[in-house]
Amino acid sequence: MSWFIPALWLVWALYWAAAAVSVKHAARREPLWSRAAHIGPLLVAAWLLCAPQLPWPSLHASLPFAGDAAAWLGAVIASLGLALTVWARVHLGANWSGTVTVKQDHELVRSGPYAWMRHPIYTGLLLMLAGTALALGEWRGVLALLIAFAALWRKLKLEERWMCETFGAAYDDYRRSVKALLPGIL
Repeated sequence: MSWFIPALWLVWALYWAAAAVSVKHAARREPLWSRAAHIGPLLVAAWLLCAPQLPWPSLHASLPFAGDAAAWLGAVIASLGLALTVWARVHLGANWSGTVTVKQDHELVRSGPYAWMRHPIYTGLLLMLAGTALALGEWRGVLALLIAFAALWRKLKLEERWMCETFGAAYDDYRRSVKALLPGIL
């Protein structure tokens, strides 16, 4: 079981790298300092989850519900998150970018998971992180998830602003009818 979640992340990374080859050219891209403002915290979250030993022993304390059942549930949640990110990435097609970007001939995608949430890739990543944290069964996983949520929320807000500027009323209508991360909730 200890190999399963790292294998999921490896599969995800390989797919992400392969799919990044066939994207449209950027018409507008966020500056490097802006990207670092969300990549830096995500790297901290990854370090919290992956480091064998942290300088703060209290973060290695077990969660109250840690154990084999929680680890299996975490694996299921992480798998669902991976599936959601891939499904969303397929629907974005050539419009996808790892940075906040407006592509040449950018299209507003509202199909697939985008019919239920505006940022399903972020939701999927948060599910993968939540599953990883649950399987890890330590408080550092909770901290990593909170840091990642804050970083992705910051990125989401910037992306929303750019999509409003690009698509105007069409994006405003989309925002009114579809929640950002959780259908009907958030």
